[in-house]
Order: sequence, then structure tokens, then C-alpha cells
Amino acid sequence: MNDAAPPPGSAPQPPPQAEHAAPTADDALRAAPGYAPAAPAPLNVPRTPTGNAEVDARLERLADADHLTTDGHVEVYEDVHRGLRDALTALDARPEPPGPPPTPTYRQGS
Repeated sequence: MNDAAPPPGSAPQPPPQAEHAAPTADDALRAAPGYAPAAPAPLNVPRTPTGNAEVDARLERLADADHLTTDGHVEVYEDVHRGLRDALTALDARPEPPGPPPTPTYRQGS
């Protein structure tokens, strides 16, 4: 007989209740009077100009995340990603510069 299956005619058993996790040291700190999370701090990640004004403006937008809490970073990162993707798409859509003119071919004896 399989121990995993209940015997025929028996009532189904409810799933076992999950035990609550024991409090951690971090939980104790958060519960302490006067606890406040650290304020946002600039990451001071250097941003090197690329020479493309549109791309450079998007990279500078990353500095906005320095003044936000972590949960606000996603909006900035998604906006920058969208702008960079649009800039790359625009590069693909531009016509290529004209190449050198074709060289004339001469046929001998014609």
C-alpha cells in the first residue's frame, strides 16, 4: 500500500500549517523605537559622455535615482532603458551615408 495516499473512505486531511519564522536580529532593529531606514544616498557612479546628446541625456537621468528610495529606482531605470532602446532604434532607421561612386568599367574591344 502507498503511504502517500489516504486509505479508501477516510476524510481528506487539511494541509499542514506553515510555522511562522522566528524573528531575526533585523526584525528586532526595525521594531526598536526611533528606527528609521537610511536616507537615499548618491551612488556616485561615473557617467562618461558618449558624444551622442540623446544618449548622454538618458545617462544623466540615472542621477535621478540617487535621490529616491530603492523602490523608486525601477521607474528611472525603465525610463532610461526605454530611451536608450529608442535611440538605438533610431540609429538603425537612419539611411546609411552614401558610399563612393561606382567605378566605371571599361571593356576592351567594344
